[in-house]
Amino acid sequence: MFELALESGREDALLEEARRVLGIVQTNEDLAKMMNHPKIVVEEKQKIIESVFGGRASREMVGLMLMIIAKGHYQEFAGVLEYFISQVKEYKKIGTAYVTSAMELSLMQKDAIRRKLLETTNYVQFEFIYKVDPSLIGGIVIRVGDRVVDGSVKNKLARLTSELTKLKLQMP
Repeated sequence: MFELALESGREDALLEEARRVLGIVQTNEDLAKMMNHPKIVVEEKQKIIESVFGGRASREMVGLMLMIIAKGHYQEFAGVLEYFISQVKEYKKIGTAYVTSAMELSLMQKDAIRRKLLETTNYVQFEFIYKVDPSLIGGIVIRVGDRVVDGSVKNKLARLTSELTKLKLQMP
């Protein structure tokens, strides 16, 4: 699907379509029950997909879904879409930043984080997922891919406690 998106120059359109379909797949419990029900035969599941998505999604997306159902792997379809989305985002140099703070960040703080990440990474754009976690006490934790910057007070206190424990052990 990724190669098809690149060859046809439709990476933006298929990226947005994959996001919409993923949202439907992840939130529609009835669809999941039908697709994962062992007594519903593959052909019937394919008819359901064609009736739900046919005309609303591209033939490539419907074809991908039908192929995955034919192989008996519908439960992995969300993962397939997530992988496709991540591949397109990586190709387009769009990063995803998970920002956790002790309190809600202001627009100025969010903009400062965005500018700093653009300066210090190879990405040209970011999608942000913000979360508030009061247990951090203060500061922020930012995760982009496998890189984590932990500037939380909670982490600083943990490091200080560890250093003090080492000092205690070294004293005669």
